[in-house]
Amino acid sequence: MAISTASYSASSFKVAIAEQDDFGTVTAAGGNAYHALDVDSISTPSLNANQALDVRSGSRVLQATDFFHTKVGAISEISVSGTATTGALDMLLENIMGEAEGSASGVYSFLSNASAQSVGSGSTSQAGTLLSLAIISPISNMDLGFKDCVVTALSLSGDMGTEGGRIKFSATFKSGSAVDATQATTVGAVDTAFTAATENYTMNSWAAGYRQLVGVADVIMSSFNLSLTNEANFIGLVSTGYEVIARAGEFSATLDSTIKYDDKCQAFFENYLDQGTGTSEGATKLNHQSALADGYFGISMPSSVLTNVAFNEQAMMMLDVSMKAVGAGASSSTALVEVAC
Repeated sequence: MAISTASYSASSFKVAIAEQDDFGTVTAAGGNAYHALDVDSISTPSLNANQALDVRSGSRVLQATDFFHTKVGAISEISVSGTATTGALDMLLENIMGEAEGSASGVYSFLSNASAQSVGSGSTSQAGTLLSLAIISPISNMDLGFKDCVVTALSLSGDMGTEGGRIKFSATFKSGSAVDATQATTVGAVDTAFTAATENYTMNSWAAGYRQLVGVADVIMSSFNLSLTNEANFIGLVSTGYEVIARAGEFSATLDSTIKYDDKCQAFFENYLDQGTGTSEGATKLNHQSALADGYFGISMPSSVLTNVAFNEQAMMMLDVSMKAVGAGASSSTALVEVAC
């Protein structure tokens, strides 16, 4: 046999996601296109195949006949990071917020009175609730295909010293369905039409009066990181994987920021220590105007509390300020958090 002299650049690989209509169907139906994510690099997903490697009685070594392996029942986890472009953000936010496809008009919300969500075998018309994900190899028919994916964690961040404050993302996907390691994703069906001019966002669009942390406006931002978490549980095992995906745990929205220490925020230590039990410390908003709008990156937490305040010693004194969104009541339809793009 002869060796292969072919080599491939790491940048030749792609990660693409598509809204998936039907549970159990990896190829996006209804003409839903795969959208290429603008990722920094491709990392190996956690495939978590089930194996038993225990030495059985009657031998001092693991015999081939003792080895057990199955990919069924494995929960795969795929983590990616890169630049937050419009097409990607629309699908990522839609999924983690539990919004129906196309219902948010660019402003995605999770409500204070949100109930548990579930989807499973036999579910159809789930575009947005479910995603298909493909890690596309430069070798034909060797793509890694993941169906029935949900976004369980999404971080959106920006730093004024990195690419002019361009918004970045980090996302974690999970799937309880069997992985296809030889998927043939049609490259022509992958939409890669993101451009720096039309699909990127930066921190410089936020107006001073709407750079507001727990009720304090006009703060001068150095960096921020918004973390959204909506964990998924998998139940009911069949030959193709898990039958049901449920989201019944806490939906969490936290914001970590670094700001200039000045007379606008000098009271943050006092505010942190003197917060009232059972009440919000104030609204948190990062936006270009009062209301979030389609086509502009913005964040709103109508009610929030301080979880940490600390000095950050740089050339000038800065403050690290952390906050968490809190609901307006279990029966309230007020948003816990909103994100626009």
